[in-house]
Amino acid sequence: MSHKDARRPLRLARPIAACALGLAVAVGGFAAPASAADTVNLTGVILGVGADETQRMVSWYSSGDTTQAVEVAPAASVKDGEFPASAKSFSAVGGANIASSGGYNRNATITGLAENTSYSYHVGSEGNWSKAYTFKTQDFDGDYDFLFLGDPQIGASGNVAKDQAGWADTLAVATKANPDAEILVSGGDQVETANTETQWDAFLAPDQLRSIPWAATIGNHDVGGKAYEQHMAVPNNDRSGAYYSNGNPSSNTSGGDYWYIYKDVLFIDLNSNSYATSQGGGGDEAHLGYVTDVINKHGNEAKYKVLVYHHAIYSPASHAKDSDAKVRRVDFPTTFSKLGVDLVLQGHDHAYTRSYLIKNGEKADAAERPGAENVYPGPGGVLYVTANSASGSKYYGITAPDNSGTSGAGNGADPLNPGNYWYNSVQNQENTRTYVKVKVRSDELVVENIRSETNVGSTVDKVTVHPYHGEGQEIQVKVPKAAPGEFGWTIDGKNGLVDMGTAQDKDGKYLGATGTINPIAVTDTRSSQAPWSISASVGDFKDGDKTFSGSYLGWTPEVAQAGAGAKAGAEVDSGLDGGDGLSVSRTLGQADQGHEKGEGKLSADLDLKIPSSVETGSYRATLTITALSS
Repeated sequence: MSHKDARRPLRLARPIAACALGLAVAVGGFAAPASAADTVNLTGVILGVGADETQRMVSWYSSGDTTQAVEVAPAASVKDGEFPASAKSFSAVGGANIASSGGYNRNATITGLAENTSYSYHVGSEGNWSKAYTFKTQDFDGDYDFLFLGDPQIGASGNVAKDQAGWADTLAVATKANPDAEILVSGGDQVETANTETQWDAFLAPDQLRSIPWAATIGNHDVGGKAYEQHMAVPNNDRSGAYYSNGNPSSNTSGGDYWYIYKDVLFIDLNSNSYATSQGGGGDEAHLGYVTDVINKHGNEAKYKVLVYHHAIYSPASHAKDSDAKVRRVDFPTTFSKLGVDLVLQGHDHAYTRSYLIKNGEKADAAERPGAENVYPGPGGVLYVTANSASGSKYYGITAPDNSGTSGAGNGADPLNPGNYWYNSVQNQENTRTYVKVKVRSDELVVENIRSETNVGSTVDKVTVHPYHGEGQEIQVKVPKAAPGEFGWTIDGKNGLVDMGTAQDKDGKYLGATGTINPIAVTDTRSSQAPWSISASVGDFKDGDKTFSGSYLGWTPEVAQAGAGAKAGAEVDSGLDGGDGLSVSRTLGQADQGHEKGEGKLSADLDLKIPSSVETGSYRATLTITALSS
């Protein structure tokens, strides 16, 4: 049994008061609560990633321009949708939507999350909250899985309801098969038409988007309006003109690059719609500067570096030979190789592709076989993956290699598999919805493309990437999380009554009685070696309507059995000799920070001095024990 603040009565006589039990949990970093507001409609709620695993961002639409917030509490404390007084509030920011969207957008960042905890949250303001949603955190380090989903592009088929149904089914199938997947990574193109809210409503309909963080990526169908920015809040967002295709963040376009670290992975997400300075923005050069800067500053904080952007540079279908793809295919790979990027996730071509390992824009190892199950990047090898459609709204057929070359920016055939482009180890188009599962492990990345409709759950492709560790030998050891251990205490023995017998006259000065409390057994196996203390106080002694003060009871604590770092508290005199005796809380024993683990026992000799004026009777009082630990 563990305690942070526990009280338990040790019965000296007939109990006169119930024990008190309290727990205190603090979560810091909260902003002021939202103020009361007029009733507004709250729609489009979506849970996003934060700067790290301790954060989440929440975005939503509001029909009114009022002060709002997201309110969060451990799910176990929310009863029938009612949040406790201890719920934490995070202030929202936002502004007016563009005219075609109407209303207002809001977003807030939840910070200070704890590991392995289910949380409930709602958005709005006092008296006008949305329904409650739930998400859970898991371990903040170690192995984990995430899912990569390509081009839902709701509306691309011309039938929004059909696209929504396919999208919802893929999310349902994928999250059911992978209930512990921790984030959903976007390949871009959430919708077909940037500012069409009926398409956004369909995209946002699945509840998985409110329980698992969505790491948004902007696609070419999202960029032509502000709705993407209104719906999607992302951390560490740089919305400088350089990261907009037209160089103008205030125009009716969306853009920006951002990054975050989730456990062992540094994710960097780029707006690949900006790729040439002739468009007005900073183009590929600006993105490369951004990636270089982020990796130089934060690359050592994570084990893997994963880039995400929409426009695939190694893909097999309609966009494989696009002129802009050829530009990026020249601009990006060498820098990615030099920076030690492990994996690049892309969309746009609506067909699945796994590249060979690419180094400086060329196949890193000429001997790598098509469809190899294990690959070894060596220095500079990068794996590029293009996701298929996750909604089934649109598929592109695989095209044939041409004669424009077999290296660099060319689109020639693979000498080992002439039907494929030279850069692709695997190409697949079955006109079947799929998603990509990525397992992040201590010494490998496992990438698997999985069907989500026909032959649901079957694997299209799977590859294990074994990272490069240099020319020498690295030594790895996995250090498990230390068992948290417990702190607790019990009354040693079953008899909760301490009988002090009949008080004896002490030379006519007072009536005296002595005794010894039942020992208190303390167990502390916590790895934190945090300090603890056991204290106690006694109420008045009573016999019917007769009473005398508990202050007349004093004690001399002792360590009955050494262990758990136990040290005895100070002696306390009976109040008859002056003072308050045990009528106020007194320390029975304690241990300092860094104390030894184990079990000890505390005891105390009691010294009761009763004024001779007290009426005869059989009196009892309750000694209330309080344990404190940090």
